[in-house]
Amino acid sequence: MNQTPTAGRSAILLLAHGTPDQLDEMAAYLDKVTGGRPMPQHVIEELQHRYAEIGLRNEPLPEGPPLTRWTLRQAEMLQEAVDTKVYVGMRNWHPYIADTVAQMKADGITHARVLCLAPQNSRTSTGLYRRALESALNGAFTYDFIAGWADEPLLAQAFAEKLEPTLVEARAALGTQVPVVFTAHSVPCRTILATAGESSRPGAPVPADGIQNYGATSTPDPYPVEAKQTAARVASFVSLTDPDWFFAFQSQGVAGAPWIGPTVEETLKALAEEGHKGVVIQPIGFLCDHVEILYDIDIHFRDAARGLGMQLWRPESLNDSPTLVRAIEQVLARP
Repeated sequence: MNQTPTAGRSAILLLAHGTPDQLDEMAAYLDKVTGGRPMPQHVIEELQHRYAEIGLRNEPLPEGPPLTRWTLRQAEMLQEAVDTKVYVGMRNWHPYIADTVAQMKADGITHARVLCLAPQNSRTSTGLYRRALESALNGAFTYDFIAGWADEPLLAQAFAEKLEPTLVEARAALGTQVPVVFTAHSVPCRTILATAGESSRPGAPVPADGIQNYGATSTPDPYPVEAKQTAARVASFVSLTDPDWFFAFQSQGVAGAPWIGPTVEETLKALAEEGHKGVVIQPIGFLCDHVEILYDIDIHFRDAARGLGMQLWRPESLNDSPTLVRAIEQVLARP
């Protein structure tokens, strides 16, 4: 439930996932991601490898890791647009939500509009961010929490603006229509099911077959439906018809539990078997560059496509898209 604002200073708080600043922080970072469940050493090393492939080192990058850099840039652009102080809090790394809340309190903020930079609402993202926020607040200020904004037309427009030139390039290269695969991050199967009971109770031990305790619920998670709805809106903007686009879930976990699909790998194989020689992949669940884009798509999926005799194109990420910033501004202005 949103809380009633009091007289005083208002601000905007953007919540995001967070990412390590350097390779030797990986174990500590994953401890945050899993809610304390230990990760096997081979998983830590595999993720260190992936992050190394996109430029992370054992010393901080001057410009910061991509996700942090672009998230902070989005906050700067939003602050310029709305002339309101904009803060950023990360759930799994610096700047932590709790530290940002403490800074907001010190700055005299009495009310905040809070937006999660994961447009499709899910207990695995939005829900966990809100719980982290509530845990950190301790009455510091009141807030309005925006749980999901996958329906914002400007969000779909922002993705379409990046997709259109890539489609033109791919079609020109192959001289034919090229299928588009829209993607969003996969989640463990159990998190999208309607569940209730002691095993889901907040504070209960993290299940051995899952990454996190997402809390009790009596309704299915809206995430898969909202992700596909975003894809459909983007497809409509660029006049793609049903035979021209597909949807897959990417970046399934490297340890434990079944995750929702279909996977990108399965989808690429099916497209190759249909005779396609190229594919465009656009992730519509991510607002900026990070490892799931720069490694999973640009390296892993591109290699997989090449092995199937296909070329792969990816539109630029939204990153500092002015249309994305206008989308966020519109969402924050909703009653």
